[in-house]
Amino acid sequence: MSEKQIYSDEISLIFFTFTADMNYPLNNIPERPVKPRQSGITMVMDKGLSLRQTEDFIDVAGVHSDIVKLGWATSFVTPKLKEKLDIYRSAGIPTYFGGTLFEAFIIRNQFEDYIRVLEQFGMEYAEVSDGSIEIEHDLKCEYIHKLAKHVTVISEVGSKDATKIFAPYKWIKLMNAEIEAGSWKVIAEAREGGNVGIYRGSGEVREGLVDEILTQIPAETIIWEAPQKEQQVWFIKLIGTNVNLGNIAPAEVIPLETIRLGLRGDTFDYFLNLAK
Repeated sequence: MSEKQIYSDEISLIFFTFTADMNYPLNNIPERPVKPRQSGITMVMDKGLSLRQTEDFIDVAGVHSDIVKLGWATSFVTPKLKEKLDIYRSAGIPTYFGGTLFEAFIIRNQFEDYIRVLEQFGMEYAEVSDGSIEIEHDLKCEYIHKLAKHVTVISEVGSKDATKIFAPYKWIKLMNAEIEAGSWKVIAEAREGGNVGIYRGSGEVREGLVDEILTQIPAETIIWEAPQKEQQVWFIKLIGTNVNLGNIAPAEVIPLETIRLGLRGDTFDYFLNLAK
């Protein structure tokens, strides 16, 4: 099944010449939706930027960043956390705490405390995951449903344990259930390194798994964790410019945007060919 068969709407791109985010006119550049957008999302992984680094990151790449995750439970030990969140908030970039923090509260029977933490820091998004602990899926969906009354929920499917390999039908079943429970987007697990979940240990995409998922789950509802350049290129070629990608390092946001626009060697000819 080719990407043209599945993603005809994405392939039928509108090409434009110039936008305010670009420094000079260039023809045959694929269109990117304006923020806030539902597709083409770049989710950035902040693993502990300082306040000054956060300001510098926003100055150079904020325009291309849709949402920032404070990785795993780094928010627990990040100095000046409120000030940092205020910097992102002032720039109009939503933030959320990594799913491992949610799991750390759940395993300690502190779900209500977790909700209070979200309120304390003015969080508008939360991640629900079970990559490090075992949670009955019905209970996980119950957490999603409860949290969705307070914040926008992003849930993560897949394990951080490389030995736990789910069949495609199970990924589909879990994703569907979590969307029905109230998740805005579902994340396909890959960890920071991009070597578990939807990837093999080498970082190679489990292509059959991804193809199966996309037969049942709309592409715009999935954020594919893709920290490695080769992974980003693969998903952009499969789904198109406006695929949702996550776990992007701050320094890789602008390089990723050039890949999305066909302005790096990896996709240089791809969108020119589509424009013909």
